Amino acid sequence: MKPEEIKKLDAYFKRMFGSTMVVKARPRKDDSAEVYLGEEFLGIVFRDDEDGDLSFNFSMAILDVDL
Repeated sequence: MKPEEIKKLDAYFKRMFGSTMVVKARPRKDDSAEVYLGEEFLGIVFRDDEDGDLSFNFSMAILDVDL
């Protein structure tokens, strides 16, 4: 994922969910970024440019023990 895309996603997550949301580049991966709430890992946001339409998909796993 390009640095300018990560910057835009970071601003979007901060605007929608609060200033403690952070989007960070993933080491050795260029199709996605990591999303954190403060220091806690929340999930991955994937870049999808299939069929010429660019979108971003957020994926978050919720463990049974966390409920």
